[in-house]
Amino acid sequence: MTNRLADATSPYLLQHADNPVDWWPWSAEAFEEARRRNVPVLLSVGYAACHWCHVMAHESFEDDEVAAFLNAHFVSVKVDREERPDVDAVYMEVTQAMTGHGGWPMTVFLTPDARPFHAGTYYPPAPRPGMPSFRQLIEAVSATWAAQPNEILESASAVVEEISRQATPLPPSTVDADVLAGAVVSLLGEFDRRNGGFDGAPKFPPSMVLEFLVRHHERTGSVEAVSMATATADAMADGGMYDQLGGGFARYSVDASWVVPHFEKMLYDNALLLRFYTHLARLTGSARYERVVRDTVSFLLRELRTAEGGFAASLDADTEGVEGLTYVWSYDELGSAAAAFGVTPDPNFEDGKSTLRFVSEPGEEVRAALLAERASRPQPGRDDKVIASWNGMVIAALAEAGAFFGEPSWISAASDAASLLASVHLVEGRLLRTSRDGVAGPSFGVLEDYGCLADGLLALHQVTGSIRWLDLACGLLDTALARFAAPDSPGAYHDTADDAEALVRRPADSTDNASPSGASSLASALVTASLLAGADRSSRYFEAASAAVTRAGLLAARAPRFAGHWLTVAEALVAGPLQVAVVGADDSRRASLWAAAVARVPGGGVVVAGEPGSAPLLEDRPLVDDGPAAYVCRGYVCDRPVVSVEALVTSLTANTP
Repeated sequence: MTNRLADATSPYLLQHADNPVDWWPWSAEAFEEARRRNVPVLLSVGYAACHWCHVMAHESFEDDEVAAFLNAHFVSVKVDREERPDVDAVYMEVTQAMTGHGGWPMTVFLTPDARPFHAGTYYPPAPRPGMPSFRQLIEAVSATWAAQPNEILESASAVVEEISRQATPLPPSTVDADVLAGAVVSLLGEFDRRNGGFDGAPKFPPSMVLEFLVRHHERTGSVEAVSMATATADAMADGGMYDQLGGGFARYSVDASWVVPHFEKMLYDNALLLRFYTHLARLTGSARYERVVRDTVSFLLRELRTAEGGFAASLDADTEGVEGLTYVWSYDELGSAAAAFGVTPDPNFEDGKSTLRFVSEPGEEVRAALLAERASRPQPGRDDKVIASWNGMVIAALAEAGAFFGEPSWISAASDAASLLASVHLVEGRLLRTSRDGVAGPSFGVLEDYGCLADGLLALHQVTGSIRWLDLACGLLDTALARFAAPDSPGAYHDTADDAEALVRRPADSTDNASPSGASSLASALVTASLLAGADRSSRYFEAASAAVTRAGLLAARAPRFAGHWLTVAEALVAGPLQVAVVGADDSRRASLWAAAVARVPGGGVVVAGEPGSAPLLEDRPLVDDGPAAYVCRGYVCDRPVVSVEALVTSLTANTP
């Protein structure tokens, strides 16, 4: 028998549709049922690509006896954290406060009015030192609920009061050139000089921090900043976390040397890293970084693109219940190619298998043959829901990479994804967070959806010249400013709109974690839009972005590793963003000027080409001698127009460090 998850649009929820647990989706009806029965709620949060979520499902949620106990004594609610990041954020904060750590699966017990009173993550089927079994846990919770309900209700109220008390915006603090330089010094102190990246194992790709380091070098010439960025980029691209055959990056490395990955592949990681490697290739001219970009784009288009033109959320860590089964090789299977991939008779993974690293170039024929052989193996599952924010990230990355590397098909793929988001996710000016098979999901967009999608549409406007994308982006930004701002704290934002479902606390987390925070993604888009939009919006966007960065100033100064995107935005503000407007008919002369600008404008700057007056940036910028011309402005102060590529290059490289 199927349960109430059978009609869900979330692949994660559908994974649990045949469990003997009588799951409910997150809904008012579930909590009403808990009140009617006077039982607690088991909240279980995870996502489709989560290895330990699968493990706990097999061990506990597929167990008939465990399910029978849950069904008798709880209302069980299953949540996809990617579909409901607001629910996940609120109860993850509780889990971290109660246990000192967090992660997925997340297991939280709630009163019938959704107040938490006990929290944890994975629980095994049999007790372990310091950890009860899941069956012991639910029996203890049920017994306590029956014997001491008033104490539980008081405890839950105290938890909600405490997390609400702590949820106050940081006081404003300026982020200037000194703060940015100090962030580099702080990062140097945490940098792993042997392996690249920061700290030890497990090691995650510090995508937004790396982007900041590139931008800081572009503005200041800092050797330390670019050294940390390139050393980490090299280590990641050479390690097992990067798919040496098919392109794309896994979620993280379980070791400090980037050798053995946790094999799930997330869209947001690959979008952020694609953009970073594109910018690093532009900075260095490295063929190796270009190869990473091209192979990562191939992975995205081959394995994550959906039939509707969007991009799927992730590939599973497991294949047929075995982590990494698709990707690992034995020494004998590789034959003469083993040395090129750093594989020896002494395996670095499990069951005599190894992950692949880059030691030397094996040759295209060898690589293609191994990839074809791997394609014949069982493949990991795909979570094919389309998430607005993550697709916004990949739209931006594909647009910029396509422009820089001269690949119009990449820009077309970005345009297709944007069209899907505009037609399916955008309803009367408001965003829906997810869709699947071209059908929108039930959840409203959160702040990161507005910020990241606006950022992607602004990048697409620049590389296509289409005013449609600029108009849609500005509409999203106007909605975000109106519906998500904290009214009593200028520059601060909530992650949910003012008319969103009321949770026990309205989430507002400005920290950059695996992906940009909602507030930093909004600030980034506001800076870019201030350079591209008309005069009626430009100053308002710039002031809003500046206020948001100031509100995150203490975070940027004290914890730069968790403010990478904020620091990137601050770099643009301190630099005084560069604008290049290329006007003229669509011919080879205009194309040459545009390509020269794209190749040299640093991060945070904008480039738009088109007929005079066809976009706000192109207004009041006439042709010169009836031919194409480029207008270069820094910090809203403009040079005289130039008509040759040589003169444009001279203008763009003037005063560079």
